[in-house]
Amino acid sequence: MGTIFTKIVTGEIPCYKVAETDYFLAFLDINPNSKGHTLCIPKKEVDKIFDLDEDSYLELMRFSRMVARAIRKAISCKRVGMTVIGLEVPHTHVHLIPLHDMEDARFIRKAKFTENEFQEIADAIKAAL
Repeated sequence: MGTIFTKIVTGEIPCYKVAETDYFLAFLDINPNSKGHTLCIPKKEVDKIFDLDEDSYLELMRFSRMVARAIRKAISCKRVGMTVIGLEVPHTHVHLIPLHDMEDARFIRKAKFTENEFQEIADAIKAAL
């Protein structure tokens, strides 16, 4: 049985897709810290980021950087923060979070959006790629 992220990769669960390559996927976090909070994952299910082979790790960072730069263009914020925690879902994922203040990075304050708003946010980031 795959993780929720594997189910997103296979299309069993829908997502607000931001970017995709043969090996990586970026989609909006549905429980975001702030507008534009995006997850970047390898399509291959690997629990811990440091268990990725070196090439996959470096490519995930390159992919995440590309997405972060698009977020910065599309979403008004002071900067885009990056964090890897990995306790919630046993599938490597990089959080890219538009930051306005330190509270946006704490995973305590959550933003709420409608389906249409999520889609508009995803479309804006895609357009900035």
